[in-house]
Order: sequence, then C-alpha cells, then structure tokens
Amino acid sequence: MYLSRFLSIHALWVTVSSVMQPFPLVWGHYDVCKTQIYTDEGKVWDYMACQPESMDMTKYLKVKLDPPDITCGDPPETFCAMGNPYMCNNECDASTPELAHPPELMFDFEGRHPSTFWQSATWKEYPKPLQVNITLSWSKTIELTDNIIITFESGRPDQMILEKSLDYGRTWQPYQYYATDCLDAFHMDPKSVKDLSQHTVLEIICTEEYSTGYMTNSKIINFEIKDRFAFFAGPRLRNMASLYGQLDTTKKLRDFFTVTDLRIRLLRPAIGEIFVDEQHLARYFYAISDIKVQGRCKCNLHATVCVYDNSKLTCECEHNTTGPDCGKCKKNYQGRPWSPGSYLPIPKGTANTCIPSISSIGTNVCDNELLHCQNGGTCHNNVRCQCPEAYTGILCEKLRCEEAGSCGADSGQGAPRQGSPALLLLLLLAAVLGTASPLAF
Repeated sequence: MYLSRFLSIHALWVTVSSVMQPFPLVWGHYDVCKTQIYTDEGKVWDYMACQPESMDMTKYLKVKLDPPDITCGDPPETFCAMGNPYMCNNECDASTPELAHPPELMFDFEGRHPSTFWQSATWKEYPKPLQVNITLSWSKTIELTDNIIITFESGRPDQMILEKSLDYGRTWQPYQYYATDCLDAFHMDPKSVKDLSQHTVLEIICTEEYSTGYMTNSKIINFEIKDRFAFFAGPRLRNMASLYGQLDTTKKLRDFFTVTDLRIRLLRPAIGEIFVDEQHLARYFYAISDIKVQGRCKCNLHATVCVYDNSKLTCECEHNTTGPDCGKCKKNYQGRPWSPGSYLPIPKGTANTCIPSISSIGTNVCDNELLHCQNGGTCHNNVRCQCPEAYTGILCEKLRCEEAGSCGADSGQGAPRQGSPALLLLLLLAAVLGTASPLAF
C-alpha cells in the first residue's frame, strides 16, 4: 500500500513539475570561463566557452525620436480619452510633470495605476501622415534572448515596422511588418510565426495578429524570439544542444538574433474604422507605456561579465582576448588567429583561447595560466621556472645534459630533444590545451 501511495505521489509530482516548467529565460549557463583542475603535473586551468547573463537591456539604451518634436505637450494640447474616443478633454502639457508624457516613460517601472506612458502629438495635420521613428541604441552589440514586447496605451497602430541594425544605425533591415491589412499596407501576404519552420525561420513576414485598433485588451505587440528558438530547441526549449549547434554553424541565424540598434517605425495610428474621422482628429495618436528588450552583451563566448561604465557597455574579456566584444587577441597573445568561442561540445563548449606569440616569450617568464613549467618545474613568483636538477630552459623543457653534450643511452635521461622555437610552441599549446606532454598530440 505504501509503495503504491509513493508511486502515485511521485507520478503526481512529475506531472505537476512538467506543467509548471516555464520557458527558460536564458539560452543556457556557460557562466564560467575557466576552472582549475588537477592533472599529473598539478593544478592547471581548464578553459571553456562563457557568456554574460541575460538581462533587461532597456536599462542601458539611449532613445531618439524622429521627428524630435513629435512628443505631445509643447505646446499643450487636448486629446481624446483612451476608452472613449469622443471624450476629448484630456490634456498633455510638457511643462507640468503630472500632464507630461516624455519618452523615458516607455522604460520606467510599470505596475502602478494609472500607468505612465510616452505620447505623440495628435493627428491635427491630417491628411499629412502621422509617422514616428523610435530608435533604441546600445553602442554595443547585443544578443536577443527573449521576445521584444511593446505595450501601447493607445490603440495599436494600423501600420508599423520593427527594424534592426548591426552597424550602429548606419544601415537598417526589417525585422517584422505589422498591419491591419498586410496586402494593402506592404504588398505582403499575412503570416504568423507559426507559419514558419526551421528552413524559413529567417523569413521577414507581415503579421495582422497584433493590429486590431481600438479593441479592448489589445495593447501588446510582440516580436517572437522564443518561438523562433523553438524551431530548433523544441516547444519548451529543452533541446538547447540543437539550437547551440545551429547558432555555431549558421552565421546568418546567429546574426538574425544580434543587434546594435532597434527602430520602431510607427506609420499609421489606430483608426478603428474604414475612414478617418476628420471632425475628431484628437483621437488619433500613439502612446506607449512599456518596451521590453531582454538580451545579453555579445562577447563572442569569451566573457561572463559586461560592465556599464561612462554610459557604455563593455565585455570584461577572458581567454586573453580584448575589445568591446572580445573580438581580437591581446598583444603578445597572437600565437594563432583569434576565433570566437564555441557552444559545442555541450555542456562546456570550446574556449578557443588566444595563446602567446613566440616572439613575446622572453627568458625567465612563466605564469599559472598559459605558460606552465614542464617536467616537474614550478613557477616562482610568475617570473621564472625552478627546474628539477635534470632539466633547464625557460619552461624546463630541455634536458640539462643536452647543453653539455653528454646525453646518451647510459645517461639515464633518455634521448635528447633539440630545443627550438617549434618545440617551445608545442609546449605552449600543450599547456593551453591541458595536455601533459607535447608527445601526446
């Protein structure tokens, strides 16, 4: 009876756990760049791919509106209530904090009532188009890890384009089109993300799913990052190895989720009817209460920390790399070409560490990370190797009898190996890759 009850409880727990299992908020861990391990030669560093945590990227952006004077309130004006488009006695006044709606209110804490929001001027210049560009800039390459969510306080726009830049705003590409009528607005057949597949995941689509004018409870516009991940990782993002493999081997896919800037192009406000009501133009405007962008600094899998200093995000690079995105090898560590880290093999990935240049290695130099003393030698104060009696050289890589020309079959020290820069490079590679001896390559 007790066994039966235990099995029933266990089955219930498994079921509940499965139902409650949320989508992971981040792609994976990779939260350690190196760790010390024990080998036959003692403690050495084991290097692995690493990346910063996913975070709220709206804390670090700069916002720009075009035209710059499109925000309501200067001069003060009245507009119609959100719930009743014919009650037009609300006021926007930039000089009065309680009545002002500046751009920063798109990124402040939500949860209060009434909500705070940015608002544009009304469509008082109709039939001239009421259009606004909202540009979000990070001055840093970031990788998107969750859906982009835009919450409108007004009706959602009849026409909108979400765009991205990979070169700090010099050029732009569309991410997704939004319209109440895709064919009329953009000459595109309407689609949703559910219509895509692994093979068409990079297709730029127009969706009518988020453009429903003044309908109640219809304030959200999504750009679905997770649904696109799910084509590779499964509907609950549990097969991350598949996604990582695709991101590693398909540059276009990796670049698709990478941005330096986003631009929201508001092209036509919510009409809610077939025709514009020219007698009540104060009912037409844009208002956004919240924008969510979740992502991480792109550090090419060479850093776990991204710092925000002097209004700029920068990776704290490991693996002897440097640059804002850890995109090159440090000086004196260019023994092989720079390469990004790799997610594979799961779970540690591959660090692709930069190694010392042969020309940079001087005498009496060693450390506990890349330049390991060989043959039982120990690194003294990170400046020189203390070698066993039978060995000598920068890294104790040479037999002492070799210098004296006395190595032989009866010397007890084995056959000599000629010291050379090539041998030294092999030793360095062995140290970096955690190999006990260059003979093991």
